[in-house]
Amino acid sequence: MATPRDIGVDVIAPESDWDGSENCPFYGSLRVRGQIIEGTVSRLGMNDSIVVERQRIRSMKKYERYEKRTSALSAHLPNCIGNVEVGDRVKLMECRPLSKTVSFCVIENNGGDV
Repeated sequence: MATPRDIGVDVIAPESDWDGSENCPFYGSLRVRGQIIEGTVSRLGMNDSIVVERQRIRSMKKYERYEKRTSALSAHLPNCIGNVEVGDRVKLMECRPLSKTVSFCVIENNGGDV
């Protein structure tokens, strides 16, 4: 079993089997840098990718109200992270573009909504 690489962020490296994929920040050669984002998994089904939604509250001064805004990001899901279900909270980190829409990689799975 290979030893995980330090990615420079305070997360616990997964102790899962690695299949030899190079697009893994812990066991492969994928470098992660930049933004760290937390969100909720909204869709699965793509090949090694997931869709993560982030909700934020925006103030509308004119009406003195607040509105919810939702944004969706596509993210790469390395095999070493393990099983991720819809509704799980995950931590993403920016990486090089892996496809047209994927520029983030999952670095931690926090499980269900806490």
